[in-house]
Amino acid sequence: MTGRTVVPAREGRAVQVAAGRRVRVVDLEGGQVGDLFAFAAGDVTEQLSAAHTRAVTSRLFPRVGEAFVTNRRRPILTLADDSSPGEHDMLIAACDPARYAALGAAPGHASCAENLDRALAGLGLAVEVTPQPVNVFMRIPVTGSGRLEWLPAASRPGDSITFEAAMDCVVVVSACPQDLVGINDGGPTPLAIDVLD
Repeated sequence: MTGRTVVPAREGRAVQVAAGRRVRVVDLEGGQVGDLFAFAAGDVTEQLSAAHTRAVTSRLFPRVGEAFVTNRRRPILTLADDSSPGEHDMLIAACDPARYAALGAAPGHASCAENLDRALAGLGLAVEVTPQPVNVFMRIPVTGSGRLEWLPAASRPGDSITFEAAMDCVVVVSACPQDLVGINDGGPTPLAIDVLD
């Protein structure tokens, strides 16, 4: 392992990942959702797209060995390994101030959209629109009637999901601050990003 970046509860962090390197997201305490975003190095207008990935894989979430693609339909990350129960989401948008206002939160509640902006700003980057994240460890099953259920994350302490970069990219992870809907089992806790040899 070349480096670990701890993502404190309710915050986000960005790492640069070279093509061919692996990046692992670790749930340090268990039960924590992470919003993951990925952008082509040098051009943040090319970004991991959940919608384009679903079209390529014909699945709600790729299997190990399958690629996540960008809005230009190029592979950006490949799902390399998953030690968690394997429940992740690519349907739900990143939480943002409007979401928390609708839920009755006080102004200033942390959000994944703002965490993304802050993490990118640390690298001198910015996006105009928050992309659809890959919500690792998030359990949002689709029922037979087509409804979505919001269930607590089932990941255990130390569970991880690992991606291999198909291109030089910037990966951002937000330790989701959601505490008004029960997706984070017991409340927000930290994650870690490991960039591997």
